[in-house]
Amino acid sequence: MRGFYPEVEPHDSGLLDVGDGNEIYWEVCGNPDGKPAVFLHGGPGGGVLPANRRFFDPAAYRIVLFDQRNCGRSLPSASDPAVSLEHNTTAHLVADIERLREHLSVDRWLVFGGSWGSTLSLSYAQAHPERVTELVLRGIWLIRPEDEAWSLTPGGAAHLFPAEWAAFRDAIPAAERDDLLAAYGRRIHDPDPAVHGPASRAWMDWEMAANTLLPVPPPDVGPALLYAFARILHHYIANGGFLPEEGLLAGVDRVRHIPAVIVNGRYDIKTPPDQAWDLHLAWPEAEFTIVEDAGHGGSEPGTLHRLVEATDRFRP
Repeated sequence: MRGFYPEVEPHDSGLLDVGDGNEIYWEVCGNPDGKPAVFLHGGPGGGVLPANRRFFDPAAYRIVLFDQRNCGRSLPSASDPAVSLEHNTTAHLVADIERLREHLSVDRWLVFGGSWGSTLSLSYAQAHPERVTELVLRGIWLIRPEDEAWSLTPGGAAHLFPAEWAAFRDAIPAAERDDLLAAYGRRIHDPDPAVHGPASRAWMDWEMAANTLLPVPPPDVGPALLYAFARILHHYIANGGFLPEEGLLAGVDRVRHIPAVIVNGRYDIKTPPDQAWDLHLAWPEAEFTIVEDAGHGGSEPGTLHRLVEATDRFRP
């Protein structure tokens, strides 16, 4: 079974001015003359991790990673409540990917994304299909109203994680629990750390509760990064991912010709496999795999095997 490639360090990195007062952190590792591939991280607001470089053979790929607006090492950080998220939308991120492609003199590249990264990958490919050689998508998140209801109402994932749901729900006064998204929004976007700090922690505890099939310790994230993650994630969910009203499935015809791999864990509680299935029905030409012994995490053995198998198959 395939696993991660060995650790690899960037040989180039920098900050790219993308307008609106924003600079995105980017890095390149692997073979400078290899096949270009860009990794789009999850969240939104999560930032890239060193392990994200390891889905690709560094001898074959020129691996590009970047922190999306206002998170990770990009500037300014959403950890400062004074930083506006007005210019942080899916359209802005798609434009940032194009600007980074041009900055690095890449003609076309493989696009790889999981969870929110799958959403952004589909959005980018539908906007710029001529720039995409292949798509590798994991943990499909379509951000339809029914998808968000699964996560944020008692009729969905709460049935499987009742204690974690109770902690998430009970962090909000009973009088406001009819709309938890709005109630959390009022607190997460409050500039007072005494208000947004506990709300961000409760929001992210629920976000991470169902991430893998077998429990793993949550990542040790400091309060600043956690707050930035919570702010950006809420910002996108509250706005339907800034996706077109007709949703991403309506744009499949624009990418149908692109070789693609769709991978989803059978026991993915964050992005259940019905979303990947619906994408598969709309796009039967794409290779589709349900991993029977996996949840949402991209590093779970069965999922990791399928993802690395895909990048190996697409390498030169």
